[in-house]
Amino acid sequence: MEWQPDEQGLQQVLQLLKDSQSPNTVTQRAVQQKLEQLNQFPDFNNYLIFVLTRLKTEDEPTRSLSGLILKNNVKAHYQNFPPAVADFIKQECLNSIGDPSPLIRATIGILITTIASKGELQTWPELLPQLCNLLNSEDYNTCEGSFGALQKICEDSSELLDSDALNRPLNIMIPKFLQFFKHCSPKIRSHAIACVNQFIIGRAQALMDNIDTFIESLFALAADEDPEVRKNVCRALVMLLEVRIDRLIPHMHSIIQYMLQRTQDPDENVALEACEFWLTLAEQPICKEMLSGHLMQLIPILVNGMKYSEIDIILLKGDVEEDEAVPDNEQDIKPRFHKSRTVTLQHEGGEGEEGEDDDDDEDDDDDTLSDWNLRKCSAAALDVLANVFRDDLLPHLLPLLKGLLFHPDWVIKESGILVLGAIAEGCMQGMVPYLPELIPHLIQCLCDKKALVRSIACWTLSRYAHWVVSQPPDSYLKPLMTELLKRILDSNKRVQEAACSAFATLEEEACTELVPYLSFILDTLVFAFGKYQHKNLLILYDAIGTLADSVGHHLNQPEYIQKLMPPLIAKWNELKDEDKDLFPLLECLSSVATALQSGFLPYCEPVYQRCVTLVQKTLAQAMMYNQHPDQYEAPDKDFMIVALDLLSGLAEGLGGHVEQLVARSNIMTLLFQCMQDTMPEVRQSSFALLGDLTKACFLHVKPCIAEFMPILGLNLNPEFISVCNNATWAIGEISMQMGAEMQPYVGMVLPHLVEIINRPNTPKTLLENTAITIGRLGYVCPQEVAPQLQHFIRPWCSSLRNIRDNEEKDSAFRGICVMIGVNPAGVVQDFIFFCDAVASWVSPKDDLRDMFYKILHGFKDQVGEENWHQFSEQFPPLLKERLSACYGV
Repeated sequence: MEWQPDEQGLQQVLQLLKDSQSPNTVTQRAVQQKLEQLNQFPDFNNYLIFVLTRLKTEDEPTRSLSGLILKNNVKAHYQNFPPAVADFIKQECLNSIGDPSPLIRATIGILITTIASKGELQTWPELLPQLCNLLNSEDYNTCEGSFGALQKICEDSSELLDSDALNRPLNIMIPKFLQFFKHCSPKIRSHAIACVNQFIIGRAQALMDNIDTFIESLFALAADEDPEVRKNVCRALVMLLEVRIDRLIPHMHSIIQYMLQRTQDPDENVALEACEFWLTLAEQPICKEMLSGHLMQLIPILVNGMKYSEIDIILLKGDVEEDEAVPDNEQDIKPRFHKSRTVTLQHEGGEGEEGEDDDDDEDDDDDTLSDWNLRKCSAAALDVLANVFRDDLLPHLLPLLKGLLFHPDWVIKESGILVLGAIAEGCMQGMVPYLPELIPHLIQCLCDKKALVRSIACWTLSRYAHWVVSQPPDSYLKPLMTELLKRILDSNKRVQEAACSAFATLEEEACTELVPYLSFILDTLVFAFGKYQHKNLLILYDAIGTLADSVGHHLNQPEYIQKLMPPLIAKWNELKDEDKDLFPLLECLSSVATALQSGFLPYCEPVYQRCVTLVQKTLAQAMMYNQHPDQYEAPDKDFMIVALDLLSGLAEGLGGHVEQLVARSNIMTLLFQCMQDTMPEVRQSSFALLGDLTKACFLHVKPCIAEFMPILGLNLNPEFISVCNNATWAIGEISMQMGAEMQPYVGMVLPHLVEIINRPNTPKTLLENTAITIGRLGYVCPQEVAPQLQHFIRPWCSSLRNIRDNEEKDSAFRGICVMIGVNPAGVVQDFIFFCDAVASWVSPKDDLRDMFYKILHGFKDQVGEENWHQFSEQFPPLLKERLSACYGV
């Protein structure tokens, strides 16, 4: 007997569906309660599917809503549905997939996919065969409805469909889909391509077996009159470029011609998909050879795509010039993520780490429209192509640029400024001759009457900051800084934001060049504090933190401190402990504390106390949550991470002065808990703080060493690179303070360190910190570490040759020398690497130089003049020269 609804029950459900369409919040709440009650009755779901599929007398929105409520029930409670109910729903879905209404078909499609994604593809074996069968239906609605459902299933379960779990249904499905590329309905053609497209990136075997048919079928649709079909064709070609470029190369000339046309498609969605092609091609090694002949056509198309569309301008309120007094819409403020502290070493010939340049990419000034659009994609494509072709791009661009940059229409002028910014990285060399004329023009554009021109000028100038800073300061740096600071106080919020970000970039490039203007800079930044709405305040903190990082101790002047600290502390007092705005403010204060050093002392007490409170509160909340997850919320551990990082900044900035603060707090107990937190970022920041406290006030760390060392040993796990890196660094700092008392702990950590330094593909930062720590351990406990010498000496020498002369490198090399004294045999096999590492020193301290001298001469004397001569013949000329000049060998 098939299930039938009870008339009264049906009326009740219909009433509920009508009520839930009411805008009244009281009614809405009543609906929610009623839904929860009805969900106690399993056959409530039968009523819902019945309304969706059978009650043709009801209006479509009501029927569709019934299906969406059912979908939510499936998501939440499907495993509790009685088998009879589940079967009824499945059968109804398949029977009604061809409903005459597109809305109802789509709703049923969503329902089918939701059931399938609950792991039901395995237990609903008839689903795929039936849907594929229904594709052959004479009835258009049935074919279209089935394809709609199949497309969603392919999107949601592409991996499962290509696995043995279902006996590889793709072997049947893909050839089937390919037949429909020729269907007379554009909607069906579009579904068919979209289905196959889901399997390109995963290189599904069934697709690879039919790849040539697929590509031919795509080419046949190249000129399709339907935009949705063209969009899917473009998308397919872009993905094929990534996974099967070998199959496209024979046709590349005509594909490029096709994509040049499509990038100018009247339908912006098609143009955007096509524009992705250039971005993807730029990453392929064959890009240069394939595109060289087409640049003349491509460049003008990309440049043309970089103009704001009319709709962009409306959405960006391009006609609103002054909006600084309009409060921000809180939804527009993207969450900021705190980047936890990672300890790195300084390299030869430059600060910091390579790969740290996480430049905010293309034209960040559009982020309220963070939707990817043709303008952004064209700009990104030009940027990557500039990096491929370098100055060869310029002959095609320069003639265009001139016309754009001085154009009377602001939209065109604006796009020219964006072009100039997009090529800055790739074409820098070739642009240099034009910059003396262009930079002043851009600085003038900072005063343009259109806010969107002013904001793009900020961004583009920041892309040339490196060149500006390399010229005499009065020529460009001073005028640029003067105008940018005015823009920081612009009456338009978008311009304020662009100016603040650009100024932060300028600060990073200019560093101490800014010192003469500090007073003027601080006046502006502090004035902005009183002026900015919420979103830009967060960017302002960043500009202040970057300033502190860039000028360092030069900020430590009473007049500067007087300007800067009161507004920062005022904000600090204003914010509640649970306010996420504390993150950027804490990061900013961390940089300021490190720069001001002793100048921060008058402010350190309340800041220190609050950080400790934040850590304590978060730990307490985490404990409550772990014990009673039903009663308490999980804490946001970012509060704790940012607080730990600021404490590190204080320890680093105040040095020994932090001792009295540590003495009067329970920070060591809290640190013990943080070091064992389940979240890697918490542990990462804890170990950084442990290392900084070890350097600043070891007397408070020492009593805890017996408890801390086993935890540090457990975290020497390269699966979490940054945690492992900071734990390694902390062990090295502790060794230097403990001296010979480190001996009981060597066995806990040394095997892990030796394993890490020998692992393939270990990141450079971790290798260097590991080498430093092994050297330091060997320095304080040579008898324990030296026997292992031959297991690490080679990677040890290779990883430290690029580090600058500094204290850490000094202590590590002393350790190696002491260990070689204990176990000279351990270095014999790899002596050439040791020689190379010694030669990397520019000016070692005298006693360290003596240690090197003794080891080199000892080795030479031992092997004899003849053998030494043969050995040193293998040296590269530079190494030979260096050793003979510095050590006479």
